[in-house]
Amino acid sequence: MIAYTNGESAGRPWGYWRVLGVQSNAVIKHLEINPHSRLSLQRHAHRAERWIVTGGVATVQRGEEHFELQPGESVLIPRGEWHRLGNAGDSPVSIIEVQMGDLLDETDIERLEDDYCRPGTIARA
Repeated sequence: MIAYTNGESAGRPWGYWRVLGVQSNAVIKHLEINPHSRLSLQRHAHRAERWIVTGGVATVQRGEEHFELQPGESVLIPRGEWHRLGNAGDSPVSIIEVQMGDLLDETDIERLEDDYCRPGTIARA
């Protein structure tokens, strides 16, 4: 099931996302991460994600790994893997995110840590 629609967007404490395309089992989003911000440490039960950096330098946590991605580089986040995307720099980071799975919507997020203390987070950062 896909709950996103083309052109849908939402602001977040770390920046924003916008849906660029919807297919039968995939959603393509553009994410912009504000300087010195990061998403929650999270995982998804129903989807995998591919992140492609199109601007800036992204910081990535995937399981126990921590690394940076430059423009043109990408990473696959398997379904069920704890992960976090961030921006340690002074300019926005742009990401193309491709979500693939059997349930693609904003309810498929389990947060372990969150800098913004959003409801439902297991622990606070």
